[in-house]
Amino acid sequence: MSELLTAAQMRAVELAAISAGDVTGLTLMERAGRGVVKATFEEWPELAMSSYRAVVLCGPGNNGGDGFVVARLLKESGWEVEVFLYGDAARLPPDARLNYERWVQMGGVSTMSDDAIDSYAKDHPDTRLAVDAVFGTGLTRPFVDFPRTQMKLNSWRAGSAKSGLFHVVAIDIPSGICADSGVYLGVADDNPLDTGGMANLTVSFHGLKIGHVLHSGPTACGKTVVCDIGLDSPQMPPNKTVSLTEAPLFRLGKGAGRHKFAHGHALILSGGPGTTGAARLAARGALRVGAGLVTLGVPPSAQMEVASQITAIMLKRVPDSEAFAEIVTDERMNAFCLGPGLGVHRAADLLAPALKTGRAAVLDADALTAVSENPALFDLLHENCVLTPHGGEFARLFPDIAAKLAEPATNGPAYSKVDATREAAARAGCVVLYKGPATVIAAADGQCCINSAQYDRVAPWLATAGSGDVLAGFITGLMARGLSAKHAAETAVWLHVQCARSFGPGLIAEDISEELPKVFRELGL
Repeated sequence: MSELLTAAQMRAVELAAISAGDVTGLTLMERAGRGVVKATFEEWPELAMSSYRAVVLCGPGNNGGDGFVVARLLKESGWEVEVFLYGDAARLPPDARLNYERWVQMGGVSTMSDDAIDSYAKDHPDTRLAVDAVFGTGLTRPFVDFPRTQMKLNSWRAGSAKSGLFHVVAIDIPSGICADSGVYLGVADDNPLDTGGMANLTVSFHGLKIGHVLHSGPTACGKTVVCDIGLDSPQMPPNKTVSLTEAPLFRLGKGAGRHKFAHGHALILSGGPGTTGAARLAARGALRVGAGLVTLGVPPSAQMEVASQITAIMLKRVPDSEAFAEIVTDERMNAFCLGPGLGVHRAADLLAPALKTGRAAVLDADALTAVSENPALFDLLHENCVLTPHGGEFARLFPDIAAKLAEPATNGPAYSKVDATREAAARAGCVVLYKGPATVIAAADGQCCINSAQYDRVAPWLATAGSGDVLAGFITGLMARGLSAKHAAETAVWLHVQCARSFGPGLIAEDISEELPKVFRELGL
């Protein structure tokens, strides 16, 4: 999996290379600036074909130093370049100061302000490129002056949208965004600029940062590319890293000569008449993902309704917790799914027998509400459980953690969805899968990954009733197959997105499982 870095981890990687004598800070700055120009010309090849006009906004740190390199390289290519500096040139760090001095031998530097940018925009409507090199990953305080300037840049860009002649490139991450959380520091609203994004292209170095995929990061960044600047990544403990989920690298096929019970038996609990659809979606997902057998456990009142809707899925009467406790003595049933369409009262009744077995259990929907209302059930959670809350369910399960996550960030690094999910998993003692466009999955020991359905993996069609039920079924089926809780969760959520992308517009929940065989074939599984 690709590793996502915090700002502190990125700085540690740079310092380790500099301390070892492998590279100098000045060399890294030069490589970064060259990488930005290269990425810009690759994104818009027409810009490399001739000389145009650019404006580069530089800040008081090393991000500004990268900007001075970009300005110099564009100028050397024949571009007309205007540079604005936020802050005092005399206080620039040594490497940034040197690149500032190299630039001033070629062109001038103006003091950055919203009025100055406004005046420049009026005087130079032919500008093709704006480079945001004000604050990058090291920002730890609100950038109160920049939103007004950014609004002007975006208004300017919007005015040129039809012609597509004006582009904004951010170095590292758009200024004002916390690289560890993706939030705007000092701003309560998700997107204070309300402009559909702060950059067309964001160029990151060495690797993506967590903030590129969380919260407002993807909207602010536009397209994000990674530039290699010649650094090695030191080994870090698994519980200190955050990975980006990728395609499954193991075989999900069934071995020749093996019988169905060798691939697990998943039991999906259903609610009463009129509410069985969610459980049936989950059951279909568990079967499609490869569980050897899948049984729907239904109350007697829903037996006829379910029996008329299923074929390969089996059915078992589960009237109450006493009957269920007897059913689960069959140890071949090795994975349970409780929640989809189950009803909170029935979930509360059936959870204890399932959890006391210690076997794999996926808790979704009504089961999460039941656990949030009953501390005794919360105490029964164990390492083979996966909780799959969306935002509202997460807030009911972990109200104090959710409140901390919702607080406006006044400084950085801000408390992030990664921090919240890790804290929740440690408290629950199991895997927590916190849903969203960026789904965060954390285990009790701190191991964590993010499945990002953003950028080139965007899947808006998943915003449809029942898609979460299918996901719960995928996880249950994979755990029945023998995958660990975290491995099953991260694999299922990746496959879930891939099925939606494969099917495309018009997707409904029933389509997700049916698309899975096609996805498996494309993966060579």
